Amino acid sequence: MEAASITETASAGPPARKLSDVVNAYALPLLLVVALAAQFVHSPHDTLDDVKTGLSNGTIWALIALGYTLVYGIVELINFAHGEVFMIGSFVSVSLWATFGVDEQTAKPLMVLSIVVVLALAMFASGTLNVLIERVAYRPLRNAPKLAPLITAIGMSFILQNVGLLWRPTPDSAPDLIGSQKNYFTVFNVGIEHSDVFAVIVTAPLLIALLWFVGSTRYGKAMRATAQDPDAARLMGIDVDRTIQLTFLLGGLMAGAAGLIYALYNGTIRFNQGFTAGLIAFTAAVMGGIGNLKGAVVGGLIIGVIQAVSDSGDYLGLPLGPQWTPAVVFGVLILVMVFRPQGLFGEETREG
Repeated sequence: MEAASITETASAGPPARKLSDVVNAYALPLLLVVALAAQFVHSPHDTLDDVKTGLSNGTIWALIALGYTLVYGIVELINFAHGEVFMIGSFVSVSLWATFGVDEQTAKPLMVLSIVVVLALAMFASGTLNVLIERVAYRPLRNAPKLAPLITAIGMSFILQNVGLLWRPTPDSAPDLIGSQKNYFTVFNVGIEHSDVFAVIVTAPLLIALLWFVGSTRYGKAMRATAQDPDAARLMGIDVDRTIQLTFLLGGLMAGAAGLIYALYNGTIRFNQGFTAGLIAFTAAVMGGIGNLKGAVVGGLIIGVIQAVSDSGDYLGLPLGPQWTPAVVFGVLILVMVFRPQGLFGEETREG
């Protein structure tokens, strides 16, 4: 049947797209661009500064969102514990720097080395934790009704949050190893800070590597095959359990890296940071199109910019501010879901 439809399509040519489909595909992205352009006309310098801050902050949400979209694309599970895995990455990073005695007074070469080593260790810790969560909490419920693993994920989130509460009951500061508030240079009178550059230079290679791994490697093809049809993947000799473990490992690695970046970017960590960050990152994944890796990245960047514009406290004369930011973000998400339920880039999930 599929072959016949391909033949017919080849002879008849592609069907014309309906006007409503075109509007649904491009209206919302165009609306977001127009809204940002209007703010630029209203306040050019502040808008550029907000975009700079939003993009650098959005890279953190993108890393976390990739974990959500990877897991959902493979097993159709919303891993609500993923935000806490990110929080553990921050805690491991700060604890290791304290153990090694690394602070602002450490020599530059040792400081850089410590960041690289701690980044690897934080990613390993979060990745291992995510794999253990899958093995202990999710795998036994793989064939259970959808509600059971969902409730289990929420339970794991609270368990890890309480682990963080026991570990560091009060907000703690991270060492300012990158001079986060210092400017490297300015562009159009907008200061590009050390934290902005650090977030991009750490995140960009990780995002590119993950997209390449999933799209080009043998294991990535196994992940995509498992996401499309796990039973057919088994018949083709793919170890589905190992592939799912790999998916959780990759998501955990990204969350651990985001945890370190967050600690150095913001300078403060706390036990409940994973709840807020996880909610924002999940929103980014849904906005971009759940299961779509590129959509998760773009969704994270878009939400970062929306947050920065709202936090600045003035959008076209409207007195916004941090207290309005969640309402603005979720208001935009509701618009996306109403007019384009599959997300801006479309879902890439298992077909019914």
